[in-house]
Amino acid sequence: MSKKYAIGVDYGTESGRALLVDAATGEEIASHVTVYPHGVIDEQLPGSEVRLEPDWALQHPLDYMEVLKQSIPAVLKESFVKPDSVIGIGIDFTACTMLPLNKAGVPLCELDEWKDNPHSWVKLWKHHAAQEEATRINALAEERGEAFLSRYGGKLSSEWMLPKVHQILNEAPEVYEAADLFMEAADWVTMQLTSVMTRNSCTAGYKANWHKGDGYPSEAFLKALDPRLEHLTSTKLRGSIASIGTKAGDLNQQMAEAIGLLPNTAVAVGHIDAHAMVPAVGVVTPGKLVLTMGTSTCHLLLSDKEIHADGICGVVEDGIVAGYYGYEAGQSAVGDIFAWFVNEAVPSEVKQAAQQQNVSVHEWLEQQAAQSRPGESGLLALDWWNGNRSVLMDADLTGLIVGLTLQTKPAEIYRALLEATAFGTKKIIEAFQAGGITVDELYACGGLPQKNRLLMQIYADVTGREIKIADSVQTAALGAAMHGAVAAGAEAGGYDTIADAAMHMARVKDETYKPIPENVQAYQQLYEAYSTLHHYFGEENKQLMKDLKKLRLKG
Repeated sequence: MSKKYAIGVDYGTESGRALLVDAATGEEIASHVTVYPHGVIDEQLPGSEVRLEPDWALQHPLDYMEVLKQSIPAVLKESFVKPDSVIGIGIDFTACTMLPLNKAGVPLCELDEWKDNPHSWVKLWKHHAAQEEATRINALAEERGEAFLSRYGGKLSSEWMLPKVHQILNEAPEVYEAADLFMEAADWVTMQLTSVMTRNSCTAGYKANWHKGDGYPSEAFLKALDPRLEHLTSTKLRGSIASIGTKAGDLNQQMAEAIGLLPNTAVAVGHIDAHAMVPAVGVVTPGKLVLTMGTSTCHLLLSDKEIHADGICGVVEDGIVAGYYGYEAGQSAVGDIFAWFVNEAVPSEVKQAAQQQNVSVHEWLEQQAAQSRPGESGLLALDWWNGNRSVLMDADLTGLIVGLTLQTKPAEIYRALLEATAFGTKKIIEAFQAGGITVDELYACGGLPQKNRLLMQIYADVTGREIKIADSVQTAALGAAMHGAVAAGAEAGGYDTIADAAMHMARVKDETYKPIPENVQAYQQLYEAYSTLHHYFGEENKQLMKDLKKLRLKG
């Protein structure tokens, strides 16, 4: 019997990746990355003089097509795998990454009429300019006692669908009227592949407040929010919602020719990138918290019961693995914070030292930071460089470092930033447990756990827990490929459930990170100080950071 393969396409913040996987074993055969030609659009619209305000983050939808057209043929060429051996495709995407479409399904930004209007473009997940709308939605939902709010920890994020749609309505009503649909990019790409409009239950549940039993927030609530939004869900958010782990459709003729595969190849329902990683590390049962660590971190957990816990971003039935309630929390910046420090704040002598040792600046800083003990620098940071997703859910909060002196070294600041993100994760674990949601084990995947050993040891020491690490450096793409194999089904050489796929295709490393007792004790003292800062700047005196941010925006 000839080998069968699945392809996972992982759409990240800066690039997209195609991964070709042996469907029987999960062996990664070939991969290819396509950097988005337009990158993250956060200063000026492409080919235009229109400049963007702070907190905007857009993308070009045609970049997503380039990933398919470049990376899929590349993995086929590298591997010598024939198209008739590929049984399925799955895609995952950052979320909420949304775009307005016309009646033909064409993104408005591709049309001359709308290309100079920022609201016609893709709003990337980290577009935070809808915070005012999010604040209004949260206040109104709380005032009215709306049931949906409790499923999202009592607050919706500015990153999500409804705030972004409301911002478009408030600031560009003409774009709102021109939009026939607002759609997640994951679903739009799936529609390009299959010619079938299918929304996925993962993004609908976590990012658009859809509930398997109750549907979207009621028209009465939307009307109270803004009369123009009353029929939003039945018009511009209309469409069937399919469960993850199911088949969206078959590859159409046009896309098959463009990417080098056969027509009628099975295409899976789209997926959030972080959520696709969970079965890729073999987690298909409750109590195992998966940290998907990259530019940001998502904290994902399965449970057999629905609990509405304060500070948790969402709970969605069948949201991660069918048959369980999937919980999500997250940190809006993790790797982005470390990258900010290296790109914007590291002195030239550090870069020269790294160059002399033939290592990256990150590696040099990690080596230096590993030589100090927890607390030795006297520094403590809050990890809010891109706002706080969990547990405060406030995008207007900002970063903080306390304890700087004239003797402070760059590696000490770097370590304090690593520690801050670990403290943020511990705060999330405590929120889960306080809500009655069991956390028995920790898993980590994504780019960071593979690159930074000090970071993972700090996480083990701060949480006091052993951490298992994904064996794949491309966990999201692997998870997407697994869903592609499930879309194809067992008869075609795939699987009938994601749990079956996980038994054969998922992998974790033998090596784990175990907490060091003396470090655990030292970090407990630092964590108590972190909690004091967290409460003071995040709750008791949160207006201070907001006022400072307003001054920056006015400037």
